[in-house]
Amino acid sequence: MTQTTDSPPTTPAPRRKPGPRIHRAWYVAAVAFVTIIGAAAFRSLPGLLIDPLHSEFHWSRGTIGAAVSVNLALYGLTAPFAAALMDRFGIRKVVAVALTVIAVGSGLTVFMQHAWQLILCWGLLVGLGSGSMALAFAATVTNRWFTERRGLVTGILTAASASGQLIFLPLLSWMVEAHGWRPAAVTVTLAALAVVPFVWLLLRDHPADVGLPPYGASEYVPKPAPVTGAARRTLGVLAKAARTGPFWLLAGTFAICGASTNGLVQTHFVPAAHDHGMPVTAAAGLLAVIGVFDVAGTIFSGWLTDRFESRRLLATYYALRGISLLFLPMLLAPAVHPPMVFFIVFYGLDWVATVPPTIALCRRHYGDDSAIVFGWVLASHQVGAAVIAFLGGVARDVFGSYDVVWYASGALCAAAALMALVIRHRGPGTEPLAV
Repeated sequence: MTQTTDSPPTTPAPRRKPGPRIHRAWYVAAVAFVTIIGAAAFRSLPGLLIDPLHSEFHWSRGTIGAAVSVNLALYGLTAPFAAALMDRFGIRKVVAVALTVIAVGSGLTVFMQHAWQLILCWGLLVGLGSGSMALAFAATVTNRWFTERRGLVTGILTAASASGQLIFLPLLSWMVEAHGWRPAAVTVTLAALAVVPFVWLLLRDHPADVGLPPYGASEYVPKPAPVTGAARRTLGVLAKAARTGPFWLLAGTFAICGASTNGLVQTHFVPAAHDHGMPVTAAAGLLAVIGVFDVAGTIFSGWLTDRFESRRLLATYYALRGISLLFLPMLLAPAVHPPMVFFIVFYGLDWVATVPPTIALCRRHYGDDSAIVFGWVLASHQVGAAVIAFLGGVARDVFGSYDVVWYASGALCAAAALMALVIRHRGPGTEPLAV
């Protein structure tokens, strides 16, 4: 008789939970995309308000431009602090509060009777809210949720603003023409409020919240502890970044970017075209077409940023933009002709194509603090936009034409192209600058 010894029972190895077929990061990016689209409604309105407010309240275009300038400046100056607040309180809370502030500011404008109220509501409140929804939001989402395809995702989220412009600008221009500017302001309020529950229920702050690594990462990344002292950290990052040359070159080029897009074309293209006899709805339609091609151009720029040197991409974008602005005064006419359509398509492809390579350069030079550094670079973008929004209105009051502003902006874009080439090159394996 043989005795057999039973081997001890073996415990089967635990199965690793398979990851989702579509990484959760893409769902978060989709929520951020839709959120930015909804928030973009308020950015479509300022250029449509200049003539109606001038006619109803007899405010000068310079006065109205000053309110737009406050809005644009705060849009930028709030962004770096918002990026730090997202590290402290989370993306979801900051974005929900920002959308509510936008809704309050836009809604209160329907009751205004004095110019200071326009500056308070549209300039201060909407500026603060929109600054918290600025591209620093897109940079924060991209940095947390993605280690691959960052350029592409940045391009997609940047294009969301253009998509919002495409959706809302024709509707708002029709409202202003048919029913006055107040229903348009109420529409902006409702659009911002409608997005709040969407953000609160679906947006997540970090991949660790759902037990996943970032997209493209092979290892789980723990959620960092909340960073206290948001204001102190934001100013500290600025102080250290300001000691480096790349920061000032990036800030200078992005200031010119803002001057030649938000400050000039988005604010003054409709009244400038109207000066030449073009109907407001037609001019607003052309801006919407810019939004169509902006989507394609920005996403393509993100794809290029993943593959080519960002400095050279920036130089190319600014040079082409400057050339197109020099031709614009010759293209404005009562009707839309093929050369104007060509300008709109060309300018749309280049509108915010500068964002993905700029964010990539911030990430390359400043590492983990890149979202806050980019927030300060974005602040320069909006300061440039604010200056041109104001000076454009003043130039129209003084010279009776926008021509000098188009030519000056074209020359500034040429300077930005040269500045981009001067930025120091850092290879992928190089350590970021200490900030």
